Amino acid sequence: MTASLPRAAVFAGDEVGRHDTLNSNSASHPTAPADNSFLPGPVLLLGAPGVGKGTQAQLLVTKYGIPQISTGDLLRANKARGTELGLKAQSIMSTGQLVPDAIVNEMVLNRLREKDVERGYILDGYPRTLEQAKFLDETIADPEFLPRLPVIAVSIVASYDQLLQRITGRRICATCKSIYNIYTNPPKVDGICDCEGAPLSQRSDDTEPVFIQRMKTFEEQTAPVIAHYRALGRFEEADGNQDVEAVSAAVEAALFHLRQQATREVGA
Repeated sequence: MTASLPRAAVFAGDEVGRHDTLNSNSASHPTAPADNSFLPGPVLLLGAPGVGKGTQAQLLVTKYGIPQISTGDLLRANKARGTELGLKAQSIMSTGQLVPDAIVNEMVLNRLREKDVERGYILDGYPRTLEQAKFLDETIADPEFLPRLPVIAVSIVASYDQLLQRITGRRICATCKSIYNIYTNPPKVDGICDCEGAPLSQRSDDTEPVFIQRMKTFEEQTAPVIAHYRALGRFEEADGNQDVEAVSAAVEAALFHLRQQATREVGA
């Protein structure tokens, strides 16, 4: 699949349903002390809805002390600070349109000039289009951008049926926010929270029709980006049909292999 025209970068819906808190000017998730034995560099972590990409991203953030950079976070941060980019994005999104590549590109590049990215970073929601991927690759090749390593892409993949069960089986306690799954982690009493005895509910977007549309959107958006990094020899898949620890090991194995290969190519 190819994109003949630049596609808009961010859906207004990306603003909804996120629980990140912005505590600084940096739109990123918090980091922990770094594992200095390995230089991760920029990592694009891909994954369909329900695959556990967010969990794996946070494990990498914690282990290597690198930030997770999300386009949704960047939009919120720029809007909150009243930056020129934020005001432009807000004006566009208020009319129901998508924020164009040019604005998102500039937000990302401003973020990549900050000090905490010097060992690497996890990209979340960017690059979302082929044009963005090419722009990012060309831009970070400039010595200005540390850690002077190319982007590598790892996609966590799981079977359609497993993803469907993870999404449609999810039930949440409104009182204590405990999360269950009627297929893999059901409550002791159907529809009732084990801890609070309160009724469990299903989110309005945790339905099969919504899941099908989200999967279609994900596949359409990521196909050209995956093809781009695969052609460059900088893409691998990790089996997401496993428990969290096994998926983490698969992601890290892919990351190590790709980084070693990419480092040899650039002579770093």
